[in-house]
Amino acid sequence: MLRVRPIHFTSRLDEWERLLTDLGLVKTVDEPTWRVFDAGSGRLALHFVEQGSAEDGTTSFGVEVGDLKEFARRTTEAGAQGGPGPVGGTTAELIEADHGSSCRITAADGFTFLADPAPRDADGSWGGSAEADPGLAVVGVWFSENAVAAAQTLRDIGARPRPVPGSGAGSGADTAESEAFTAKNGGILMVGAGAGAARAGFGFEYAGDFDALHQRLNEAGHEAAVIEEAAIPTLHVVNPDADGLAAHPPLWISAAPAEG
Repeated sequence: MLRVRPIHFTSRLDEWERLLTDLGLVKTVDEPTWRVFDAGSGRLALHFVEQGSAEDGTTSFGVEVGDLKEFARRTTEAGAQGGPGPVGGTTAELIEADHGSSCRITAADGFTFLADPAPRDADGSWGGSAEADPGLAVVGVWFSENAVAAAQTLRDIGARPRPVPGSGAGSGADTAESEAFTAKNGGILMVGAGAGAARAGFGFEYAGDFDALHQRLNEAGHEAAVIEEAAIPTLHVVNPDADGLAAHPPLWISAAPAEG
């Protein structure tokens, strides 16, 4: 079991909730500092932080898995088989994080992220909310100076490579080098080449009526504009974190690439 679930840290929970709800996500966890939203494919979590803190407006790369122990075993085994050079490959370590049991994945370049236990639905499945817009998928993005090694780590955790036309369709990658993967139980993982320390971001992909989504967001009062990125229509929506105190890039929603 593998599902995409980045965590976005923000001081503006309500503003984000309004945008995500208008996009077609459904809130499935509602706590004072922690909210989780299901898309048709994948999940996004919001974590409250104080305004102006270093984490405000940042994103943590992350996934959900079914069995932590088995996931760690398989990931470490895959990393040992395909590790690049003397530094070794991907490793996975069971840990006790602040929020409970988790698995820390470490890539060959030292970048780390967490795989957390996935909660089951009321019927015992991993399906997520049936009320979410089925055309909307969460995209977790990992920017790395070594995109090839990062992509190998995603293979090691069980993500499935997916051909991507162009250079990353809305991901904001700094070069044309990128690669995308699907997670078995929902969401898309993307690697983009980027200078400096590895970092994470997120966006969405939409397989429904793109023009209707654009109109829906505008009618709900969101500033949204369509641009072309790598020949793929992409909606740029004003980021809820942009409160006049700091600049934030827009939230992006790319049209899903045509199959075939």
